[in-house]
Amino acid sequence: MNLRPLGRSGLQVSPLCFGGNVFGWTADEATSFSLLDAWLDAGFNFIDTADVYSRWVPGHTGGESETVIGRWLAQSGKRDRIVLATKVGKDMGDGKVGLRPEYIRQAVEASLKRLQTDHIDLYQSHDDDASVPLADTLGAYDDLVKAGKVRAIGASNFTAARLAEALATSEQLGITRYESLQPLFNLYDRAVFEKELQPLCVDKGVGVINFYALAAGFLTGKYRTEADAGKSARGKNTTAKYLNERGLRILAALDTVAARLGATPGQVAVAWQIVQPGITAPIASATSLAQLQDLVKATQLTLDAEALATLDAASAQ
Repeated sequence: MNLRPLGRSGLQVSPLCFGGNVFGWTADEATSFSLLDAWLDAGFNFIDTADVYSRWVPGHTGGESETVIGRWLAQSGKRDRIVLATKVGKDMGDGKVGLRPEYIRQAVEASLKRLQTDHIDLYQSHDDDASVPLADTLGAYDDLVKAGKVRAIGASNFTAARLAEALATSEQLGITRYESLQPLFNLYDRAVFEKELQPLCVDKGVGVINFYALAAGFLTGKYRTEADAGKSARGKNTTAKYLNERGLRILAALDTVAARLGATPGQVAVAWQIVQPGITAPIASATSLAQLQDLVKATQLTLDAEALATLDAASAQ
């Protein structure tokens, strides 16, 4: 496995990151353990989760994904084989939300306890919080890095202007900076990232670990008609957003390239992202070993110039 540097953090990560939102939700604990073991066995080391996963599920309170990962780490003893990323800032209820220094200090301890580890490799702001001065938030993170509880920090869902301001603040104060950005980016959702965020990240050496690499499953070809919405827990939302003329055009291009290269549409969609400028490791999830193997094969797929041109033309806006 050819590892990639994550920004200037010193962390070396696999070219694909396992999205842990499924753990304790659409993948039960036993399935999650098998997926995590298989992920490492295939040579990957990067796992992303968040404290809020999966609070949106009835009966869940948040922390379910971290708890499953923590139990796996305790059972497997494989902590030193992974780069573990989690996030803070989404609403956990009872006023637990945002990026106030006192809340960050509280939230990191809760995450460390659930994850059953003494440090988090990449701790990310899940959302921007304009109500808190950047110097305060970044200062709190800097304290965590100095204490050895966090190795590096990242940002998620930031605009280019706010990310640039945060980077400038860190440089001015001489404190830890955001080494990664987690934006929405895939063959369908590409315009916002490519216009402003991509140039900034390339220029500043910020690693990019984009989410929704498979557009919630749409780019696998799983959803092609309204009737397909019932195929998964998030099918209705997926078809509503992506099932239109442009979406179907992208699926047709993926089908064409996949057929020529002996691959699947999902593999092609991920392989396309991996070679885009500034991208360090797209984030994708799986709920079965078969789906995981599809992701593994995506990292082994080489897209030629014809394939890239076909995909770019179909997904242009």
